[in-house]
This record gives sequence, C-alpha cells and structure tokens, in this order.
Amino acid sequence: MTEATSTNQKSRAAKRPRWSRRNPFPATVVENALLTAPGSTKEVRHLVLDIEGSGLEYLPGDAVNVTPANEPALVAALIERLGVPADTVIADRKGERSLAQALTHGFEITSVSPYLLDHLANARGHAEVAALLAGERAELEAWARGRDVLDLLNLDDGWHPTPEAFLAELKPLTARTYSISSSPSVHGGTLHLTPATVRHYATAEWGDGRDRHGAASAFLADRVEPGDTVGIYVTPNKSFRLPEPDTDIIMIGPGTGVAPFRAFVHERAGSDGSGRNWLFHGARHRDQDFLYRDELLGLHADGSLDRLDVAFSREQETKQYVSHLMGGHGQELYTWLRDGAVVYVCGDADRMAGDVEDALAAIIAEYGDHDEESARAFLERLRAEGRYLRDVY
Repeated sequence: MTEATSTNQKSRAAKRPRWSRRNPFPATVVENALLTAPGSTKEVRHLVLDIEGSGLEYLPGDAVNVTPANEPALVAALIERLGVPADTVIADRKGERSLAQALTHGFEITSVSPYLLDHLANARGHAEVAALLAGERAELEAWARGRDVLDLLNLDDGWHPTPEAFLAELKPLTARTYSISSSPSVHGGTLHLTPATVRHYATAEWGDGRDRHGAASAFLADRVEPGDTVGIYVTPNKSFRLPEPDTDIIMIGPGTGVAPFRAFVHERAGSDGSGRNWLFHGARHRDQDFLYRDELLGLHADGSLDRLDVAFSREQETKQYVSHLMGGHGQELYTWLRDGAVVYVCGDADRMAGDVEDALAAIIAEYGDHDEESARAFLERLRAEGRYLRDVY
C-alpha cells in the first residue's frame, strides 16, 4: 500500500458520518409488517430498514437504537391541559422551538417522571404521591406502570404550571434499544428489528378512559410506513457474539427474544462450520404469535437449524414455558454443554431468565452428577468461559 493510498483511505474514513444518539442515521423503512395474527393478545412487528451507503456496520448480536416521536394525541392533550397554544415558543437546551415540537421530540411523556413525582410530593404537597415515594419501591413501580405525565398533571387539578416549569420536571426523550434480527452477510444493506408494541389499556383506576402506548413501539406500529425514515444508530454488543463456526450453540429466546437468534441462524447457515444450532422458542399460541414461524420451520427443514423446540404456553391447561421444555430434553442439553456448546438467553429479565437458569442448574445437577451448589458453580464457570451469555431486559 502506498502512502498516498493510505492517506486517501484515512481521509474517506474521517469523512464517514459517525451516527450516534445526537446524530442518528435517517434509515428508510422498506417493510413494516405485523408478525402476530390479528387475534393475538401480543402485537409484534417486523421492520426492514435500508442502511445502504450509511456506513453503519453491525454483527449478529448487536442492537439498534430507534429515535421515537411521541403520540400526537397525547401531545395535544398535554397542551390542552397546560392551557396554552401549541405554537407557544419555549426555550430549552435545544434552543427555541414550539411547545408541540418539544413535547413530540424532546421529552419523555409516556411514562412517569420521577422529577414530576418529587415536585408533586414536595412542592405541591400531594399526600398520595408523598406516601408512594416514602413506601416500598415495588409498590411505586406497580402504581406507575402504564401511567404517563398527563396522569400526574391530573392528580393536581389546581396546578397550572407554565410550559417551561412543566418541561423542567421531565426527562429528555431517549432512543429505545432493540436486538437486531438480521444477518449482515445475508440481509446486506438492510437492518431488521422485531419490536413488540407496548399498549396499556384504560382501567377504571385511571378514570379518563385513555389507552396508553409505548413511545417508540407505538410510533413504529402506528405512524411509520414504507418510505418514511426512522432515526437509528447501532450499539455493539461484544458480550453476545457468535463463537467459531464449528462450535455448537443453544439459543433460548421466547417471544421477541428470538430476534438475535434469527440473525444467528441466518449467519451460521452461510458458513462452512460444523457447529450445530438448537433453538428453544416460546409463544402463547401456535397460530397467533409463533414469531417467524414459516421461516424458522424452513430453516429447520433445510438443516440450518438442527433442533427447533417451541413451547406454546396457552395451548394446554397447564402453562408450558421454555424452561419446562428444556427439562424434557435434559440429557441431550447436558451432553451439548459438556461437549463445549455455548448457551445464549435473550428476553425477559424479570422471570424468564431466572426460570431458565434454574432449569439449566437442575439439568446439570441431574445429568452431570452435581448437587445444587456445584451445578450453580458449573454455570458460573460457563459464564466465566464465555459459554453462558445473556441479553435480558
């Protein structure tokens, strides 16, 4: 390589845009499709974004951050509650802009603001909020689930803050992070994601009859169509990478936890390695919310996915989850682990991840001649060796 060539390459690299939280890439939506059936209690979508020519790079296991826009109806309701025109000019860290623009693009309004709670409790003397803040954290979290900042404003009918005073009690709007569900070697020039739409339906306790929606997921589900652009940037996840192609992998991902494993299987299907791929997936109903069903069955049929086991939790009297399904394949699971397989877990941290870990420990104890303590120690060794990897949230 000549000195001039090296200089030109460095110059091109320097000119390449650095997409980030402050400077997201405007990716064009190529596809926005509903994955779940219309009658399902879950709403999950498959989005394909065009990143050709952006310089964005990713590997299976990485995450994409999506810049949301708040729901117009909620923005309008907040402005009405504040009692000022939507085009009222406010000044904040972003400079001068209208109140409507600030509420749409600048602040978190779909969840409870801790600053606003504190203001209600201490500056406004709201007894219920003060008691919640002084009580158990779990109780506060349960009360806050599904509520938004309009709910907080409506707790104090006598409070009519100026727009600036109100905005000062809110958090900045942040990007939402999703596992990337595509393989760069197979889905070149595009990036796929698999978001579940967050919707909280009105309850009698809330009193105003409004449904609540997640900022990013409802934005993607309800207000983004092919041809629109979405601001994104990539976050590498170096602790959730594929091993060498000859290594066996076990993937455990119910619901949208399947997203990175879709990327894994497609990536491994194009390699020459001898490593086997085993996926444990979970859905409520086979015909309603088995995500990527036809695609996964096809990958299994052509040998790209060596084992596919799916738990349908609502299709029998007793609920069956992936952790239960694993127990039915304990001997083979232990053999794979003993022989060097890497196990990955993706999805819900609150319950699923713990249940899966308990199932793994029980399998190791039963088939590896361990007691519970040494089975847990076995798992910790796998973790230390990079053979037990979790991406839970």
